[in-house]
Amino acid sequence: MPSPDPRPEAPSAANGRSVRVGLNEAARTLEPVSDSPRLDAELLMAHALGVTREAMILRHIGDPVPGGFESLLQRRLAHEPVAYITGSRAFWTIELAVGPGVLIPRPDSETLLEAALEYFGARSPARILDLGTGPGTLLLAALAEWPEAQGLGVDASEVALDYAQRNADALGLADRAGFQRGDWAQGLEARFDLVLANPPYIGTVEDLPEQVRRYEPGSALFAGAEGLDDYLRIIPDLRRLLAPGGAAVLEIGWTQAEPVSAIARKCGFAVTLYKDLGGRPRALLLT
Repeated sequence: MPSPDPRPEAPSAANGRSVRVGLNEAARTLEPVSDSPRLDAELLMAHALGVTREAMILRHIGDPVPGGFESLLQRRLAHEPVAYITGSRAFWTIELAVGPGVLIPRPDSETLLEAALEYFGARSPARILDLGTGPGTLLLAALAEWPEAQGLGVDASEVALDYAQRNADALGLADRAGFQRGDWAQGLEARFDLVLANPPYIGTVEDLPEQVRRYEPGSALFAGAEGLDDYLRIIPDLRRLLAPGGAAVLEIGWTQAEPVSAIARKCGFAVTLYKDLGGRPRALLLT
């Protein structure tokens, strides 16, 4: 299994630049390749220092730039995602190990958890299924939210499942989380109170940022010409997977609310749309 890079060498005063100056320079350098150059620079600098971003800003802003920072910066300039460079990504209330071969968690996916929390209210789902779990993103965030719940994550990728198990161990959730290799819901006979899924939903003709197209696994991104292929496979199985009173929450592309809702209604589901923080359609709750 891929592992995060070893920590770069310790800071050296010989380079003459402070972290503050280095961050300003790096942010300017990253502007052509990143939508968030300052944040990228801060995350890479904190990783080079071996501290959290918050600790860097509060206590290390006047320290010398670590000697290994420039190599991290060059990797980002080659469009490599920051999460792959640092080996981790924050999501919801947890931190996940990630690397090449797994889909990097996105903040927009937190909309699925918000929808599930609103649906269950004061109740807790007893059993949770995460279809296409990747590094355990939705399942582990949900289990951290509901301490009494048990869950299963399914993925077709062994690399993703290795990361998911590693993350469950690191978060102390391994006793409540199981993982198995599978093709969506094929072969699953149990019933669940909550089914979460962030399937591939990008059309094969859509343009993508360089850092996504070049580095992240296409199998986790693309789903036919219109990005609907996997919904057509997943949604018809949901009724047999859901326990009485249960719900499924699916992530969608912001242009897909109508076609995916139509698939769900054809399968007998009531559909509620949830928008992400940017106000775009992002999740469908099916009951």
